Amino acid sequence: MAQRWIATDFGGLDVFEQVDDEVPAPGTGEATIEVRAAGMNPADFKHVARGDDRSLLPVPVGYEVSGVISALGPDTQIASGAGAVGDAVLAFRVAGGYASALTVAAKDVFAKPENLSFAEAANLLLVGTTAAEMLHVCGVSRGDTILVHGASGSVGVSVLQQAKLIGARVIGTASESNFETVATFGGEPVSYGDGLEARVRLAAPDGVVAALDCVGTDEAVDVSLALVSDRQRIVSIAAFSRAKDDGFRIIAGAMPASTAFRDEARARIIHMAAAGDLVVPMARTFPLADATTALDFLRGQHPGGKLALIPEH
Repeated sequence: MAQRWIATDFGGLDVFEQVDDEVPAPGTGEATIEVRAAGMNPADFKHVARGDDRSLLPVPVGYEVSGVISALGPDTQIASGAGAVGDAVLAFRVAGGYASALTVAAKDVFAKPENLSFAEAANLLLVGTTAAEMLHVCGVSRGDTILVHGASGSVGVSVLQQAKLIGARVIGTASESNFETVATFGGEPVSYGDGLEARVRLAAPDGVVAALDCVGTDEAVDVSLALVSDRQRIVSIAAFSRAKDDGFRIIAGAMPASTAFRDEARARIIHMAAAGDLVVPMARTFPLADATTALDFLRGQHPGGKLALIPEH
C-alpha cells in the first residue's frame, strides 16, 4: 500500500487529499519506483486551479520523482539502458509523483547521477528541459547576448547554466536581493521595475538578440518587444494571452512540440548534471504528508530554490 496525493476537484489547495492506494505490479515496459523524493513545480497546482474537464478527476499530482527501482516488468529496460531492482533512478514525465511508490513507463526512467541527491534529482528534468527548449526555440548560439526575465527562478537558473555551456552572454532580470544568485550562475543581473529597458540597453549597448521570459509580466513582454526585432526570438512560458496578441513564441509542457523536444532532451540534461555542469539549487524539503504546506510555500513565488517531498519508508 502506498500513500499518494490527488486533487479531488478543481480549485485551491483544499481539494488536495492524501490517500492510500495499491501500486500495480509492473508489466512489460514498466517499472515500479520506491520514491525517495518527489519534485515540486508550480504546474503541480496550476493545472488543478485551471482545470474544467471533470472526467479527469481525481487528478494525480506531481510530474517527477527520484527513488529506487523496486520491481521491473518482464523483458524491460529503463530509458538509460538495463536497470535492476535496487538501482537509483529518476523519472519524468510521470503522473502522480507525490507518492511513496508508483509504477511508471520504463521509457521515462533514467539512472540517477551519483553526484545528485535524491531531492536534487527529483527536480532536475522539468525545469532543465524547459530551459533547454527556451534556448532551442530562440536559436541561441555561442557569442549571442540574450535577455532572461526571472533569471533567479528555477527555470531561469537552469537557463543561465545551459547558456553558459553554449557560450552565450546573459543579461538576467531579478530583484536586487537575488543578484548574487544570477551572478553565481553566470548571468549579469539587472533589476526589474521602472526603467528596465534603459538598464538593459546600458548593459548591452550592441543589443540583445533574443529574450526568454520566465515570469509572464507585461513589463517582461513589453521590454522584450522593444529590444528584440525578431519576434520568433522571443519566447515565454507564462504570457499566453500576450503571445497570442503580439505574435511571439510560447511553449508549454502540454504542447505536442514541447513534449517531443523535452522528452528528447532528458538524456542530455542528465548528462550535464552528471558532469557537474548543471546543478539544482535546493531550498528545503518537506515530508510527503505535508504536501499542502509545501505547495502553499511554493505558491509564495520566491522559495529561494527547489522544493521536494520526502516519503517515509
